[in-house]
Amino acid sequence: MVQFVGRKQAAACLQVGSTTLKKYRSMGCWIEGIHWVKINSRCVRYNLDLIQDWLQNQSDPAAHQKAIAHYQASLLSNQPQPKKRKKA
Repeated sequence: MVQFVGRKQAAACLQVGSTTLKKYRSMGCWIEGIHWVKINSRCVRYNLDLIQDWLQNQSDPAAHQKAIAHYQASLLSNQPQPKKRKKA
């Protein structure tokens, strides 16, 4: 299950300031819709698993891309649809 968290929890988990989170978003280090989502103009949530993976794998972008691919594949929108039965 993906856990999206607020600014305070994300900053605490990464042991960085909230301005650093904003910097990573604005510099394009993190991808909107993948690493973070904007709920409204005042509310941003962070994908805790992926931002921790990004931090761990900064020196190995290929490894982090695998984590992104795994996350995207796990989304319900990417699951196979059940086949409809034909009426006889």
